[in-house]
Amino acid sequence: MKYKTFLLFGAPGSGKGTQGKTLGTIPRFFHCACGDVFRSIDTRTPVGRAFLDYSSRGHLVPDEVTVELWKEAIDAAVDAHKFKPDIDFLVLDGIPRNINQAEIMDRLIDVQKVFHLSCPDRDTLFYRLKKRALKDNRLDDANEEVIRKRLCTYEVDSKPVLLYYSTDRITTVDATQPPAKVLLDILASVNDGLVPKKHEPAAVAAAV
Repeated sequence: MKYKTFLLFGAPGSGKGTQGKTLGTIPRFFHCACGDVFRSIDTRTPVGRAFLDYSSRGHLVPDEVTVELWKEAIDAAVDAHKFKPDIDFLVLDGIPRNINQAEIMDRLIDVQKVFHLSCPDRDTLFYRLKKRALKDNRLDDANEEVIRKRLCTYEVDSKPVLLYYSTDRITTVDATQPPAKVLLDILASVNDGLVPKKHEPAAVAAAV
């Protein structure tokens, strides 16, 4: 069974993590942040050891390993009954990071909507990333060159993912708004797809 999924997508600093955590507190939504998965790797598993081997040598981790590591985390959540795929929606942020990952994950997830948290003003993203790094005492991440590199990587590798999914599944949300307004826009779009329209029978809407 493919997991019914909502993707939170956008550049670093666009607020994906903030929105994901909030959505994860709402019943029938299970949030999985790829960054959290990487920070809690179980190096006792084969895929965990493989990930550590690549990253410790400074090599790019293959997409197959990345997706398998993510899958292990989801399987563990299912086994622990934290994520109930028959009734819950999966909310992802930080994955897929490129088109190849999106292709690999097609066999695992059924993407209902992609919420593109749009922030064309790169100065705003730059300010947010630097402020967050300083707040979390991650001084390396506050380095301006590191921030520029992250934003450049997004533009080259990640942003093309938006072209992978059909336009009818992509909802663009203004990420420069206050977080509460961004959340309201996301929920309005979610409800628009889940609540039966007034002009169609509930049975028909439920089957769509």
